[in-house]
Amino acid sequence: MVTAASGCASEETFVVADDIFAELGAPLPSATQEQIAAFERGREAALRRFTPAEGLGPEFNVTFCASCHEKPVLGGGASHYRDFLLVGDELSPGTVVPRGQNGVQRQFSLDSGLAPSDPLANISATRNPIPFFGAGLLAEIPDAEILRLADPDDADGDGISGRVNYDGSVVGRFGRKAQTARIELFIRGPLFNHLGITSDPLPNDRRRELLGFEAEAASKPDAAIDGIGAIIAAQAVIPDEPTADLDDVADPEISESELFDLVSFALLLAAPAPDAPTPGTERGEQSFRRIGCGKCHLPSLRSPRGAIPAYTDLLLHDMGDELADGFPMGRASGREFRTQPLWGIAAASPYLHDGRAGTIEEAIRWHGGEAESIRDAYLALEPGDRLDLIAFLESLGGAVQRTAGLLPPDAELPRSGEYGAPLADLDAEQEARFEQGRALFDRDFSYGEGVGPTFNGDACRSCHFDPVIGGAGPSGVDVMRQGIFSGFTFNAPEAGTELPRHATTAQRPEADAEANFFEPRQTPSTLGLGLLERIPRTTIEALADPDDENGDGIAGRAHVLDSGELGRFGWKASIPSLREFVRDALSAEMGMTLPDEPGFSRGILQDDDGVMDPEVDALTIDGLTAFLALLAPPPRTRVDRVAEDAGEEIFVSVGCALCHVPLLQTDEGIEVRAYTDLLLHDVAESGSFGIEEGDAGIREFRTPPLWGVSQTAPYLHDGRASTLQEAIQAHAGEASATRDRVGELIEAERAALLAFLRSL
Repeated sequence: MVTAASGCASEETFVVADDIFAELGAPLPSATQEQIAAFERGREAALRRFTPAEGLGPEFNVTFCASCHEKPVLGGGASHYRDFLLVGDELSPGTVVPRGQNGVQRQFSLDSGLAPSDPLANISATRNPIPFFGAGLLAEIPDAEILRLADPDDADGDGISGRVNYDGSVVGRFGRKAQTARIELFIRGPLFNHLGITSDPLPNDRRRELLGFEAEAASKPDAAIDGIGAIIAAQAVIPDEPTADLDDVADPEISESELFDLVSFALLLAAPAPDAPTPGTERGEQSFRRIGCGKCHLPSLRSPRGAIPAYTDLLLHDMGDELADGFPMGRASGREFRTQPLWGIAAASPYLHDGRAGTIEEAIRWHGGEAESIRDAYLALEPGDRLDLIAFLESLGGAVQRTAGLLPPDAELPRSGEYGAPLADLDAEQEARFEQGRALFDRDFSYGEGVGPTFNGDACRSCHFDPVIGGAGPSGVDVMRQGIFSGFTFNAPEAGTELPRHATTAQRPEADAEANFFEPRQTPSTLGLGLLERIPRTTIEALADPDDENGDGIAGRAHVLDSGELGRFGWKASIPSLREFVRDALSAEMGMTLPDEPGFSRGILQDDDGVMDPEVDALTIDGLTAFLALLAPPPRTRVDRVAEDAGEEIFVSVGCALCHVPLLQTDEGIEVRAYTDLLLHDVAESGSFGIEEGDAGIREFRTPPLWGVSQTAPYLHDGRASTLQEAIQAHAGEASATRDRVGELIEAERAALLAFLRSL
C-alpha cells in the first residue's frame, strides 16, 4: 500500500508502515508478547478506581484514567460529561497565567465537597478528551519530519502557515496545541491534574524499555541510533520532575511499574484500520485533496517504520476568531491548534477542541483562519460531493465500531442472572421495549438536541454505568448540591440546591453567592427500580414508626410529598415514580426540556438555549421509563455459602435488618429482596449539615437498597466511604447502636458479615 505525503513544496510517495492497523482499542500487530503483556496490564491500570486512601484528591475531576478515554472503546475520547475547563488569569492579550491546578479547574474536594474556583481566573476554555489511537506511532515521527513541513511565514503562498510547538527543546506533538512531546508526560499530567495522583518520572532505562530499545544504545551519538531509539534518546533530556501534594498518602501515589504499564498501553494502541475504498470514498478523497484539506491534514508522515497515514502535520495553525480559546501554550497562541489526526474520526465525536461540533460536517463548518478558504471550498461542493468527502473521512477507521453511546454496535442483551439483564419471562414486545429503552439510556445527546445550557451528563449512562448500563457511578460523576446555613438552619438558594458541573459555554456554573455548604451526591444504581416501584404504598407505610413506638431506637418515616404521593427514589426518597425519576434526570442532569404531561410535575418545560422546546418527546420518556421498569435487580453471587449464611444471621442479630428490611413483596406476590424499607431515617452525626429535600431533614436519608452493593462503591450519599466497612462505621443517629454492635464483633464475625453483603 502506498500513500502520498505532501511537503511544503513537493509531493512524495512512501510505503505505508507494516503491522500498524487493527480495530480500535487493540494493540499494534507488531507488538511482542512482552509488550502485549504490558499493554494488558496498562489496560487494567487505566480502569483502576483510585480511592482517597490510595491518593485520590484532595481535589479531583475523575477517579480513573479511562474516565476520559472510553469512546467507543478504551483508548478513545469521551462525550461532554467528561469535558473539563482550562482556567487562567489573562494579564493582557496573549499573556495568560494558569490558575486552578496547572491550568485545570477541578470539580470535587474531599474536604469541602466542591473544589473552589480561583478568584484570579478571568478566562476559561472547554477541553474535550482526545483519543489515543495510534499515539505511539506519532511518538515515532522524527522531529526533523515535523520541522520539514513547517512554513511559519507562508513562504509558498498557499495561505497555510503551519508552525512547530516545543516542549522545552523538543518538538511537541501531543495535546490540542502540540504542547507535549512525550506520552509519559501526557499521562502524568492528567494523573495529577484530574485525579490528584502523584508520580515520579520514569527512569531512562524504563523509557528505553517501552520501545524495546537496547540500553547500551543510549551512549551512542543520536546520528548512529536508528529509528525509535533516536527519538527516545533525544526526548530523555526533557526536564521532568516528580509531582507531589499535601495529602496523607506518601508520594508517589502511583508506582513506577503501574505508570510504565499505562504508558505502554498508550504507546502500543494500534492505528485505526481504514476501510477498503469504494467509488464514493475514492471520489471523496479526490475532493479532499482538490479543495486543500490535505495541506494541513497531511495524508501521511514519514517515520522509521514507513509512512504513517494519520492525516495530520502535527503543526499549529491559526483557526480564526470563532475557534480561538485565548490560551497560549508554549509557542501556540490562543488562536492556534494542532492539526487533529483524522484516522478513526468516524468514532471520535464530538469534534474540535471543545466538542462543540456534534458531526464531522459541523466541525468542517467551524473551520476558520487559515482553513477559511478550504471550508468555503467544501461548502461550494455539490451536495453529493460533500457526502462523498464525509464518507471518505469516515472510511479512515473506526466506522464499524461507532456507537451512539458506549454499547458496542449490535450489543446483545445480558442473559438472565447477569448484571443489566431484563426481568425474567418478558414477552417479545416487552423485550423489544427494554432493548430500545437501553439504547436510549446509553445514547449521548448533543448540544444541538438540547443538552444544556447547564448539565451534569449528556446521557443517562453518563452517571449510571457501574458495573453495567443502568448501574451506579463513581465519585467523578457525582452531582453537587448547595445550601445556605445560618447556624443549623438550612435555606435553599434562590436558584435551587442543584449545582451543575458543566455549561455549553466555556464557563463553569458557579455556586450561589450565599451558598456556604456543598454536598456531593453519589449516583444510585437503577437496577431493580421497577420492582421497588411496585411495592404497595401500604406496605411501606406499615413499616414506618416515626415516634419509635416499639422502642427499638429506629424511627423510620415515609416521605409524603406535597403532591400527596409517596416518595421512594433518590437519597431523600423525594421522587415518587419511575416516570418522574426519568423526567427529573433529563432536566436536572442533562438540561433538556420536556413536554407538559398531566399528573407529572418534574422537569423544566422551557429554556433559552435556542433549541425548540420540548427537546425530549413523550416517546423518549416512555422508552427510558420502560427500560427502568423492566431492568432486573442485581443477581446474588454466592461464593462461600457457609460464611455468607453466618453473615446473614449476624446481619439480623446486630440490627441491620431493622432498616435494611430483607424482603418486601409486590401486589402480585413477587419477592423483592432489596434490603430496604424505603423510609427516611436520621443516620447522620448530631450537629452535621446536609441538604433538605421536601420535608426530608438535613440528617435524614432513605435506606439505600443493598442488592448489588459490592458493585456500587464508593458508599453513602456523598461517597465518603470507599469500603463497606467504612460505610458501616459512618452510620450514626438511629443506626448508632447497630454500628456499635458491629464494632464489637470478633474479626471472623465481621468477615462473615461483609461476605454476606458482598454476596447480595
